[in-house]
Amino acid sequence: MTVKVSHTAAMQDLFKEAAGLNNDQGSPRVKQIMLRLINDAAKLIEDLEITEDEFWKTVDYLNRLGGRNEVGLLVPGLGLEHFLDVLQDAKDAQAGLSGGTPRTIEGPLYVAGAPVVEGEARMDDGTELDQATVMFLDGVVTDTQGQPVAGAVVDLWHANTQGNYSYFDKSQSDYNLRRRIVTDAEGRYRARSIVPCGYGCAPDGPTQECLDLLGRHGQRPAHIHFFISALGHRHLTTQINLAGEKYLWDDFAYATRDGLVGDIQFVEDEAAARDRGVDGKRFATLTFDFVLQQAPSAKAEQRSARPRALQGA
Repeated sequence: MTVKVSHTAAMQDLFKEAAGLNNDQGSPRVKQIMLRLINDAAKLIEDLEITEDEFWKTVDYLNRLGGRNEVGLLVPGLGLEHFLDVLQDAKDAQAGLSGGTPRTIEGPLYVAGAPVVEGEARMDDGTELDQATVMFLDGVVTDTQGQPVAGAVVDLWHANTQGNYSYFDKSQSDYNLRRRIVTDAEGRYRARSIVPCGYGCAPDGPTQECLDLLGRHGQRPAHIHFFISALGHRHLTTQINLAGEKYLWDDFAYATRDGLVGDIQFVEDEAAARDRGVDGKRFATLTFDFVLQQAPSAKAEQRSARPRALQGA
């Protein structure tokens, strides 16, 4: 029979002491969360009869996970970041908020401070043109009534042909494949970039180690991330996964959602390529429009306060 002691008065007193409930210093909110976390961890140890070896191997794993800066990668891999989106969807439905482009996960690879461009941007630094397919991306930002939103900031970022992101991949130039585009009077944004590649978790990293134990892969389809913000409108965090990708509906990070598949078109036309300033004859086009909800409060216009990387910091 499993021995259980977490519920005893003595152990509950200990947990309350450990969570700081016996003093009037610190944060009441953090104390509330920590007490719940300690109790849930203790109950898990008891209910599943976690051995000491398993416990300390987990502590070691968490140390290695943080040491590789992969906590933000494992969180979506375990479905928790998608859970936050679905939870917010449910809260919106309860509050009567509807319409607009679906939200989906941010992921761990955003970098703040990308260059701001009016209307149209060149995103790549040209270093991969010998192997990349040039991509022309455009779309319109509107409100839920179909009216264009001028002056919206379309903050977008994506991987290169190797599935790597600038800043985290030190071989790339600063802010390569990262821009903030301000929509024109018609709510339109335009970008010239390159077709991104999907990526997988590092095979020797702790995230893939965990996924291996779960019998899962760590692959993502090619995708493009977006933050879209505008005065009076609710901030949107989303991404589009590209149609035709092997892992489109088998994304280890659970980011693919209905309404967020980008119908990328590949063109083989030398004259059309020349007209667009592309060497050769192959390029790609992708049009994706976004619809913003009206902001129910000023706070809703802002993205979350999640800590994020900053170039040069």
